[in-house]
Amino acid sequence: MKDLKVVFMGTPDFAVPILEKLITDTEVLLVVTQPDKVRGRNNKISFSPIKEIAVKNNIEVFQPEKIKQDYQTIIDKNPDIIITAAYGQIIPEELLFFTKYKAINVHASLLPKYRGGAPINRAIENGEKYLGITIMYMDKLMDNGDMISQRKIELKEEDNFDTMNKKLSILGRDLLMDTLPSIINSTNERIKQKEEDVTIIKLLNKEELLIDFNNDFVSVFNKIRSLDSVPGAYAFLNNKKYKLYDVRLGKNVIDEIGKVVDIKDYLEIACKNGTIKVYSIQEEGKKKMNIKDFFNGHKKEDFLYKRFNNEENN
Repeated sequence: MKDLKVVFMGTPDFAVPILEKLITDTEVLLVVTQPDKVRGRNNKISFSPIKEIAVKNNIEVFQPEKIKQDYQTIIDKNPDIIITAAYGQIIPEELLFFTKYKAINVHASLLPKYRGGAPINRAIENGEKYLGITIMYMDKLMDNGDMISQRKIELKEEDNFDTMNKKLSILGRDLLMDTLPSIINSTNERIKQKEEDVTIIKLLNKEELLIDFNNDFVSVFNKIRSLDSVPGAYAFLNNKKYKLYDVRLGKNVIDEIGKVVDIKDYLEIACKNGTIKVYSIQEEGKKKMNIKDFFNGHKKEDFLYKRFNNEENN
């Protein structure tokens, strides 16, 4: 496939293994990614992970503010195929069908479930047994195109967004490379999505990051790990904000909602119908720490039998 001319469109870490493999095995003409961002107090310019890979490999980078209005650069490259993976903007119809092999997407869900942004977070939040990757033809509607191939992996109790994002990025890379020959040879499947099975999800918002311990302990467990480590779920205790990470299921017992019922190398916190165990914590303005190190600088009596809550001044 070394002579396959590719325009690749992607932005976050998830897309990095996919781009790296395409650089090795195909001719990547152009990388399209989201515009640079200004971060921190020093207003430092930050490249997307995908731009960093492109620059490292001396590949031209295109960063339109609005791809729907600014896409001629892509057409001018005259690629054989457009491949996208978590790009972050809706691709205009003008780009979907002009290439020899059309435009395909590496989507991090088992379509038709979890169309839209944040599919990994939402699948973990809902406690799905399996997560997966779908290779699909792109259509003018979001994640609506015919499916070509799928592959899945189990979501284990110790998994969170970070671990599944890494696993699925590798799975997506491998499935794409296994699928491309059939696309080139026109032997691939085109599987229509069943509309009755479609679920459309929304992007994360700040309000969702606040933990509600009144929910069932399994739901709280899934919620926290779906946001671990970025952007991170939080709650309040002693009028301070804490992000909670590295969570496991605790005991199936009933206690006062939000109360810290035990401290070992974890904080055990009561929710509805049971408890969760939190192994890492981050006080606002401080670094993330495991619980053992955290209590080298904090008194256990300030936490034990006290209540986490979903608001300040509790």
